Amino acid sequence: MFDTLQNRLQTTFRNLRGKGKLSEADIDATAREIRVALLEADVALPVVKEFVARVKDRARGAEVSQALNPAQQVIKIVNEELVGILGGETRRLRLAKNPPTVIMLAGLQGAGKTTLAGKLGLFLKGQGHSPMLVAADLQRPNAVNQLQVVGERAGVDVYAPQPGNGVGDPVQVARDAVAEARKTLHDIVVIDTAGRLGIDEELMKQASDIRDATDPDEVLFVVDAMIGQDAVRTAEAFLEGVDFTGVVLSKLDGDARGGAALSIAEMTGRPVMFASNGEKLTDFDVFHPDRMASRILDLGDMLTLIEQAEKAFDVEQAQKAAEKLAGKSGDFTLDDFLQQMQAVRKMGSLSKILGMLPGAGQIKDQLANFDEREIDRIQAIIQSMTPSERQNPKIIDGSRRARISRGSGTQVSDVNQLVDRFFEARKMMQQMAKGGGIPGMPGMPGMPGMGGKRAGARQQAKKGKGKGRRVSGNPAKRAAAAQAEAAKPQADGASAFGFGGTPQAGEDIEIPKEIRDLF
Repeated sequence: MFDTLQNRLQTTFRNLRGKGKLSEADIDATAREIRVALLEADVALPVVKEFVARVKDRARGAEVSQALNPAQQVIKIVNEELVGILGGETRRLRLAKNPPTVIMLAGLQGAGKTTLAGKLGLFLKGQGHSPMLVAADLQRPNAVNQLQVVGERAGVDVYAPQPGNGVGDPVQVARDAVAEARKTLHDIVVIDTAGRLGIDEELMKQASDIRDATDPDEVLFVVDAMIGQDAVRTAEAFLEGVDFTGVVLSKLDGDARGGAALSIAEMTGRPVMFASNGEKLTDFDVFHPDRMASRILDLGDMLTLIEQAEKAFDVEQAQKAAEKLAGKSGDFTLDDFLQQMQAVRKMGSLSKILGMLPGAGQIKDQLANFDEREIDRIQAIIQSMTPSERQNPKIIDGSRRARISRGSGTQVSDVNQLVDRFFEARKMMQQMAKGGGIPGMPGMPGMPGMGGKRAGARQQAKKGKGKGRRVSGNPAKRAAAAQAEAAKPQADGASAFGFGGTPQAGEDIEIPKEIRDLF
């Protein structure tokens, strides 16, 4: 969603790098580029003016003029100001002292309120609550039925006494739902209200009546993040008519320019509390202004990545895998690899996961073209193997590979590639598990710039220069020495996995601490 804004800001900051001191002209040019970037992203004009003015004032101050790296200081200022217009601090739900907590959803038709009710219900259930969804949208055709389907998928109870489709009193349904929740010991009630294609008096009157009847603890305004500057006008109308307490951004995974997310909190004074970024019920989370600002500036979002990993990975299972990688309890097998890969899949789309890493904006084209079905093909290949083959891949010979390829509907070359890469990946992960970097991987497929046979040969030749081992003039002794040298285990550990040695590469490649900790 923020690709356009991200690209413009990256270009702007790139022009600042390498400058030991920023002149007034540099600051004005940077401010002008930031203004254009925000306007192109559909950010509301008043928000743009105030944002740019604050950045310019701080850029002219001592924090930049006395900094050793003015460009980084400007990026820091823009990041802090972005966090400010996105709402500042993360805002959590206010829960009632005496249950049930009543949460009312409001917004235009098509904003995604009904689906979001199911996502919110699933999220609250995961937090240890017992939510109940209320079908108070009795206008839109099949809205009640849709909420019942969504509630069933989320595993959350739905209160729907009226059939809808224009029949029933939504105010009475909402009022009765609160009483029903007290009887059935549901501690949170989520009321799905009707929307309209546009703002009208009937919509506001009905939403206001439901609010008066239920006295909700939270009124969440659900807005489609793709509608641009219209989002601000709609939000201001709902703020006047219903007086919402927080905002939920839906369809944050769309291809719009993201102006709504950067405008609503600043224009209405109400925080963005949740964000929905996909069609699955799990594509929903708390909105963190600081993390969103980091994503916009391509600084990554490691905290969210780590949180998702903690949810997806079983601690005991991960510990066993770590012990195997460290060589404490047998070999890391293809079964273990499959379990870890399935855990990663639970975290969501791999392209989204990789997009949370710092600098991911530089490979966004590759991420956009990433084929998620590749994981399915790998899973099919592994599951077409026998238990003994998964436990000891070294026994997979030519005839076995042909059988596996037929069983998985793939080519023999795909099986060959998977087995070869598994051995290479196991060696790399074992090195990481022991606390080191990734050893150089000469000739590893698909890893440009990591060195290859020629690079290894050059290094071998280089090592041979200068003082070396004295070679005997006796042919018999020379042959015996060569045979003893060949019998030694290779330093890269490849022989332990049934392969011949590979040429030594250069120094280890260090992995950032956050990524190493995540693994």
